[in-house]
Amino acid sequence: MTDLVVHDAAQVVTPTGGGDGDGSDDELEVIENGAVAIEDGIVVAVGPTTDVTRAHPPENATESVDATGRTVLPGFVDPHTHAVFAGDRVDEFTAKLAGASYQDILEEGGGILRTVRATREAERAELVANLLEHLDTMLAHGTTTVEVKSGYGLDVETELKLLEAIDEAADQHPIDVVPTFMGAHAVPEGADTEEYVDRVIEEQLPAVADAGLAEFCDVFCEAGVFSVSQSRRILEAGQELGLTPKIHAEEFERLGGSQLAADCGAASADHLLQATDEDIEALGEAGVTPVLLPGTAFSLGAPYADAAAFEAADVPVALATDFNPNCFSQSMESVVELACNGMRMTPAAAIRGATSIAARAVDRTDGTGTIREGAPGDLAIATVTNYQHIPYNFGVSNVQTVITDGTVVHRD
Repeated sequence: MTDLVVHDAAQVVTPTGGGDGDGSDDELEVIENGAVAIEDGIVVAVGPTTDVTRAHPPENATESVDATGRTVLPGFVDPHTHAVFAGDRVDEFTAKLAGASYQDILEEGGGILRTVRATREAERAELVANLLEHLDTMLAHGTTTVEVKSGYGLDVETELKLLEAIDEAADQHPIDVVPTFMGAHAVPEGADTEEYVDRVIEEQLPAVADAGLAEFCDVFCEAGVFSVSQSRRILEAGQELGLTPKIHAEEFERLGGSQLAADCGAASADHLLQATDEDIEALGEAGVTPVLLPGTAFSLGAPYADAAAFEAADVPVALATDFNPNCFSQSMESVVELACNGMRMTPAAAIRGATSIAARAVDRTDGTGTIREGAPGDLAIATVTNYQHIPYNFGVSNVQTVITDGTVVHRD
């Protein structure tokens, strides 16, 4: 028996997976008056309602959703978050508005290191509860797959506590949670950078690998944090232990993190505000997925990444929230809006960036981020008749119903 049929949608929208990056509407397949059928958590049919419902009558399904006047999209994939932490930094938001830079706040003991202090003091149960609350908000905005990094511990004990909290929350929540180890998020207070790199490699990475709690290893390759050579050591050590590289690159200064990502065969290189045409070409040739984070630029009052340069080079970009205490938004809908209105991406390119291209950034090759036969039954149903209304109607949530693995898990 069919588990779920979504029928009579104004549009069913799915990336075609062409990957040509030209931003045109032919990157999305739009099915008018469409329907989707799901069995055992997997899409078994997608197409016009008359065709799908002939083979999968809604009245015979375990559950059916009448999507009249609505648009059905793949569940959003958020491939870059720092969503597990304790404490609050809302006062730093006011400081930024008064002119303080990210680096100014960090030098005064705020920023990442302030969150590290609060997170080290927190019990795992508190971290799990915090993360579950954030996941609920993400789900309500249509996210069905999310990457979550550690990195607010900066020692073996707390990094493991964070990854254990991610694992525990993942077991309790319908969102597919992708865990990333990021012990190289910052240098702890009072530590020598080179000595700390040694500790990440010799102590933290083996403990994380032994526990089997992470898929990826990320590093903040940035001036005043970790150099290219230090980042290379960490990522290569992670690779030897089975962790796929990711990298924060070219956010404030161009150091060469993009070239390192290409050399290491990283799953993604993220931020890229200072990336050059040479960097973009290297990422494209190496098959590294660029992840742009317009919410971060918005929250910092910084220029946006040059999405047009990636488009011109035929290198498709993923989008992500970068949700963290310094960029406090869990909404991929907002990211799509900022990608269009801030980076001038087309709605089609932004939707692909938030779904199928984002799935590449977390190595999900099972059809995640698409609606096609054989793909996971993860859908977001929006109260609009055309997908372009999602960025057009900014500042509100358009998502009404969310489905994961063929089960309705959220209704507004």
